[in-house]
Amino acid sequence: MKHTNKDTLAKGVKYLAGALPLIFIGPSILYSAFNNQDKALYWPILIIGILMSFGAIFLIFKGIMTLLKALFDE
Repeated sequence: MKHTNKDTLAKGVKYLAGALPLIFIGPSILYSAFNNQDKALYWPILIIGILMSFGAIFLIFKGIMTLLKALFDE
């Protein structure tokens, strides 16, 4: 009988918990950047927002893959 690897499962949940704030903060920063295109800090804020959004996508992918590995690998 297969058993779930609890350490790997906890690691996957941590990845998903780390992605949760980035899911909301990244698009908010992008929205703020696009509303202030005439300001001097437009490009740095835009880059930070894009990096945070891609970070959220990466952490979600890594978290789901880790969860699947914990549940289905032997």
